[in-house]
Amino acid sequence: MMQRSLMLVLVAVLSACAANQQSSSLPATSDGLQLQPDTRFGAVYLKPGADLSQYNKLALLDTYVAFAKNWQRNYNEEATFEDQVSDQDMQKIRQRVSSEFARELTKVLTADGRQFVEKGGSGVLILRPAIINLRITQPDLMTPGMEQTFVASTGSMTLFLELLDGKTGDLLAKIIDSEAASDDGIAEVANAVTNTADFDRVVQRWAQLLNAHLKQLSPQS
Repeated sequence: MMQRSLMLVLVAVLSACAANQQSSSLPATSDGLQLQPDTRFGAVYLKPGADLSQYNKLALLDTYVAFAKNWQRNYNEEATFEDQVSDQDMQKIRQRVSSEFARELTKVLTADGRQFVEKGGSGVLILRPAIINLRITQPDLMTPGMEQTFVASTGSMTLFLELLDGKTGDLLAKIIDSEAASDDGIAEVANAVTNTADFDRVVQRWAQLLNAHLKQLSPQS
């Protein structure tokens, strides 16, 4: 119960932060970390003096997934009876998002030669991800072959990623970034296949940016 309450507080705080992540209202420090300038993420906080180049292995923890506030209720108010999203559906979506995030992130980073291990230790950088503010325009949880739905955006979400030392557990960095899929204003078909493809593209971008930051971040002079 305490862990759930803490995560609810985290979601509320990050929701406000993500909504303003490009503004000057972002705090200069957070948890002893300093806000980094000119990153392609919404916000990157780094521990002063941290050298991420010393880590040659990665360990990926399970991804925590939280929907945007009242998403289920708001969606069901507009949906037909047959298209209602149940609590069981919500859990299935969380599990799918978590596993798909891990699959895509691992695929991109492994392709660049990075090694993943099952647990922490010396030389291991632990990645602790959370997907919050998740909005899906068309969950498409029903039988395939039903009438197609066209939307301008298949959804949006915010990444909150913590990087920790695998031996000490010290928090070294955290990343916050919001992304919307298919937000070019062009109406497209929305279903399970397109939702997954759009999600994968967003995660691939995050993974590529993370990979670049792992190469570039070094102690501040």
